[in-house]
Amino acid sequence: MKKLLFVAVLGLGLAFASCGSGASTSATADSTVTATADSASAAVSATADSAKAAVNTAADSAKAAVNAAADSAKK
Repeated sequence: MKKLLFVAVLGLGLAFASCGSGASTSATADSTVTATADSASAAVSATADSAKAAVNTAADSAKAAVNAAADSAKK
């Protein structure tokens, strides 16, 4: 029974120690993190834009090749 009481008191002590420090745990905004997130977002957008341009160029080339083949087949 003493062991059970000891474990209960130890648990309460740990609960009070972890909750009652009085320190604020609110998150503070960090300008470095915001700037890093913005630059990462810009890098992803730039990569997506260049990939889109490459796909559009390839699609236009393929379309032109198909149209040329269709025109030559008509002759």
